[in-house]
Amino acid sequence: MLETPMPENWLQASIEETEFPARGQLPGGHFRWHGHGLLELVPHHPGPAARACVLSVGIHGNETAPMELLEGLLGRLTRGELRLGAPTLVILGNPEATRQGVRFIGTNLNRLFRPDLPETGREADRARELMDAVDAFFARHTGLARLHYDLHTAIRDSHYPRFVVSPFNERTTVKAEQWRWLAAAEIQAVLHQHRHSWTFSHYSKHTHGAQAFTLELGRALPFGHNDLASLSPFGELLAALLEGREPPRAPPGRMAFFRVAHELIRQSVEFRLVFPDDTPNFTVFSPGTLLAEDSQAGETRVGATPLAVVFPNAAVEVGARAALLVQPEPPPTA
Repeated sequence: MLETPMPENWLQASIEETEFPARGQLPGGHFRWHGHGLLELVPHHPGPAARACVLSVGIHGNETAPMELLEGLLGRLTRGELRLGAPTLVILGNPEATRQGVRFIGTNLNRLFRPDLPETGREADRARELMDAVDAFFARHTGLARLHYDLHTAIRDSHYPRFVVSPFNERTTVKAEQWRWLAAAEIQAVLHQHRHSWTFSHYSKHTHGAQAFTLELGRALPFGHNDLASLSPFGELLAALLEGREPPRAPPGRMAFFRVAHELIRQSVEFRLVFPDDTPNFTVFSPGTLLAEDSQAGETRVGATPLAVVFPNAAVEVGARAALLVQPEPPPTA
């Protein structure tokens, strides 16, 4: 008799898009398979601090460290080293891109999470499927606080290798506990978005009022080349969430805080960033520095206040974001 696949095998089955059991037992609960890259963990009895959690990886297919981190947690759960105590939706965002080892197939999936999405194609269809899955998950688990951590790695080095992007939303404020959890998990910096961005974490925050963040956990590397030891404190945060208990806390002042001052958009085919391609995230430029040239928008220079650059990428599609320009701000006092 063939051994029934368990959640620790879910990642490989999702990447290969092979069949997986529709349901199975876990220590403290059971799992339900909702399609390729979609696994729901349901506890028998939610823990005292349980939240309805969405944990997503692989929205960009070549960002493997979060996948390995999540695979390890599912293995601990399967072996009984953790006991399920919170409803959790686990997502592998773009299995085909992961299988090919590329960021995306046709277009950047993490710019398509909007309910009125007009685009068509592979990634657009997947965005709709993932939004529907999140909608249904939160509808099944009413009465619990909602949380979504969308886990990524960056395509370049960073002065803060582990940082979090807090999506903009005028209605949903970040709870102080989140900063304490993230500080204890050795996240090094926080970047507040300044407007709607239609990322996956933004969708959960904007549509469902969830505490939601995009987390950058180092640099994008192939499977087997990731430094998972540096992510161990963050893994313990995820383990606490899976068990429905309170995570460790630390003062938010351990982290550097930034806010977006300007979003640099590529307006034409004839566009270039003036600084080197390998410039790390959070590199600071002094007033007057030329940052970009665009045949339609002209020059972009730093104004009177120094700015740091985050997510620079001149190769984006016309109309897409080529960089965020950010300024430091004080950490929260609460």
